[in-house]
Amino acid sequence: MEYIKNKELEEKEIKGIFTDMVKYAPSKLCGMFGNMIAVPIYTSLFSQQQYGLYTISIAMLSFLCIIFSDWVGLSGLRFFRRHQLVDDLPKYLSTLVIILTFNMLLMFAIAFIFKDSLYSFFHVPFKYFLAVLFLIIPVAIRALLSQLLRAQLKSISYTIATILNQFATILMAVCFAKIFNMGAASILLGMGVSISLIDILLLYQSEILKVFKFRKIEWKFIFPIICYGIPLAATSLSAWIITQSNKFIMNSISGFEKAALVGAGYGITLPILMPLFAMITVAAIPRIINLYEGKVDVRPIITKFLGYYILVALPLVTVMSLYSLDMAHIFIKNPQMYEASHLVPYFAYGVFFLAMTDYTTLQYHLANKTHIEFIIKLISGIIGVGLNFALIPKLGLTGVGIATFAANFLYCLLSIIIVIPNLNLRCPTNMLARIFVALLPAAGVWYGFKIYGNGITGVFQIATLLIVFYLVYFFGCRKLIKLPE
Repeated sequence: MEYIKNKELEEKEIKGIFTDMVKYAPSKLCGMFGNMIAVPIYTSLFSQQQYGLYTISIAMLSFLCIIFSDWVGLSGLRFFRRHQLVDDLPKYLSTLVIILTFNMLLMFAIAFIFKDSLYSFFHVPFKYFLAVLFLIIPVAIRALLSQLLRAQLKSISYTIATILNQFATILMAVCFAKIFNMGAASILLGMGVSISLIDILLLYQSEILKVFKFRKIEWKFIFPIICYGIPLAATSLSAWIITQSNKFIMNSISGFEKAALVGAGYGITLPILMPLFAMITVAAIPRIINLYEGKVDVRPIITKFLGYYILVALPLVTVMSLYSLDMAHIFIKNPQMYEASHLVPYFAYGVFFLAMTDYTTLQYHLANKTHIEFIIKLISGIIGVGLNFALIPKLGLTGVGIATFAANFLYCLLSIIIVIPNLNLRCPTNMLARIFVALLPAAGVWYGFKIYGNGITGVFQIATLLIVFYLVYFFGCRKLIKLPE
């Protein structure tokens, strides 16, 4: 592919990405804050076994969404601009709705025909199994409408809907738990009610009903959606194997109580870190797709934002890992579950490499070669499952941590090695050098805390380390140390 040099458009889109980041920031920060308060609320409200049951149910929900719904929404984002340019959005949207409806019917048919096999595979009580099946309907609608909002660059609307959904779910889950004493089912019911209300809001925000019309199936639209979306679903399923299968493996070996520890370990890492890390990609990817469709070279932009990601993510996961026990005491309100702190370093760095792949695998999405991402993620997932089965009986929670980190790191490494021609990224060398220099004084402060820090709270130490790092980075490395560009 030959690129058109358009420096003015490139700079305009970079400014637009930063503007959108500001608009998306409240949704991601509130999402992070919502996840931060959800873990202590749920671990104090429910027993360890009930929390484990909730953890397994959510993992089952994500499994079904990956197969039957999420890829439809992502396909809607990828090709929205292309169909908007040729003025055939009504036909395109109708095709998306038909595909999603067919998928939902197929899911219920499979669940009915193979109910015994699925029931034994997921290992959850029947009422939870049934609740998850019905919950996927509003979740699937939300997934599609949210991606269409992103495609329309309606970042403020996306932010409002995300924030409302986050806190409405927690509030309703607590109310149902207190009023009806339903245990972990309270969270699923709260999710169902809140997401259904959010779906109505998303319909209004996206204004899709103004252009949507039921049309006959356009097979020329279905083929690219299937070619893009199915490998994407398979890729997400491989990611699920990496990040979620360990809960089922631990449950099958040691029961819901041990699975609860895995869920708690994730609860204080992945749901807190990913919304923060996604603040960049949620704003950047739609504009990068638009630039690529306009034949503009997007590699320098992706490389630049990859550097920004590392600047934000690496110090944060490092201090979380160093203060893993403090993290457990802050977020987990059931003392019997403090053991989950052993998982924090493995999961935190695993999330770091997993989120990095949003940049390293974007090349496959732009080139519509998502099958490559599927292959490398499947390889990583299979190795992760094998390590889980091999290490959990011997090392317990530590085995889960090692397996998860190894799978995420391998996935990131393979995405760096396997490159699409003309979409190769450059290493943000200068920024990495500055980050390394800024980490040195922060490491010195941490060592001082380790020796003389008795009586100083972990929260204060974490905040101090981050402040020292960023002060040195912005006012030391960038001003005093003149690294060549």
